[in-house]
Amino acid sequence: MRLFSVGAGASADRAPQHAEHPSAPIPIVGPGVGETIRVPLGETGYETFPLMLGAAEFGWNVDLETSHGILDRYMEFGGNAIHTADGFSGGRSEHIIGQWLRSRGRRDHAMLSVRIGAHADNPGLGSVNLVRAVEGSLTRLGVERIDVLYLDATLDATTNLEDTLATVEWLSDAGKVGAVGAFGLSPERLVEARILASAGYPRIQVIDAPYNLIRRQPFEGDLRLVAGAQNLAVTPSHALEHGFLSGRHRNKALTSRGVRGEQLRGHLNRRGIKILRALDQVAEELAVPVAAVSVAWLLAQRTIAAPIVNTFATDHVDELMQGAGVSLSRSHVAELTRAGN
Repeated sequence: MRLFSVGAGASADRAPQHAEHPSAPIPIVGPGVGETIRVPLGETGYETFPLMLGAAEFGWNVDLETSHGILDRYMEFGGNAIHTADGFSGGRSEHIIGQWLRSRGRRDHAMLSVRIGAHADNPGLGSVNLVRAVEGSLTRLGVERIDVLYLDATLDATTNLEDTLATVEWLSDAGKVGAVGAFGLSPERLVEARILASAGYPRIQVIDAPYNLIRRQPFEGDLRLVAGAQNLAVTPSHALEHGFLSGRHRNKALTSRGVRGEQLRGHLNRRGIKILRALDQVAEELAVPVAAVSVAWLLAQRTIAAPIVNTFATDHVDELMQGAGVSLSRSHVAELTRAGN
């Protein structure tokens, strides 16, 4: 994928006239260049920048002012896809995004995707709770429509899928939902959903599956086969594995405490260090940040449309956006893939 004309394989005619080097990062190109870069989100009819801004940290580890700064920076670079969930910070993430949309007047420039099903007040995908959850998200966001609704099945593996999709159809007919996605649905249930779609129910067209260089399973199995067979767009979450694949966390003694610290320390083993070294080598060759290479590896995988990446600071956005512009060679992709095997 040749975006921003950055990295190996980028064509010279697409490079900005004032770039100093073929591998120059995005800041040399300048803010806003990404506004013309969009990829189809599967068969939904939506087009997205090939990097979705995740808002999982908003209202939890990131305060309102910083969250708005991150959203501003992402949009300045031309990003257009914002992803949140009704369960993120008990809905505070949606409140923060809603305040930003109102204060900036950016609703028409943003593709909003929301994962529904994990809010404490309306858990699961039963018809009543699903309607209440969607209405709650719309209220917190201050919008009339969710562009991409991800059905979160992680807390609800028993609800009849036909009833859920029938409820989604009602929400769609009411103009409250655009496209339909899924999170946590097994390959078998995705096949069931496609059979129901052939009978006239709304079709699931996007899936969110945790996937990255260090977390290869379970996506690299039946789930990827089903996604390819059904032409589903994949928007993988945890693209940087809680920040580990940004290269910032390399010392167990310096990692933070708590659950996230334990997750990071768990990756500081032989395999994790091997992956970081491979990322370092490619990043040095292309003169881009390690985080950008991690994102670029995902974009080089078939079925991947746009990774979902959470961030804590505005300067992290500058690094991440470069991932959409790094064109990895086949040898780079193979080297990184081998490191994670």
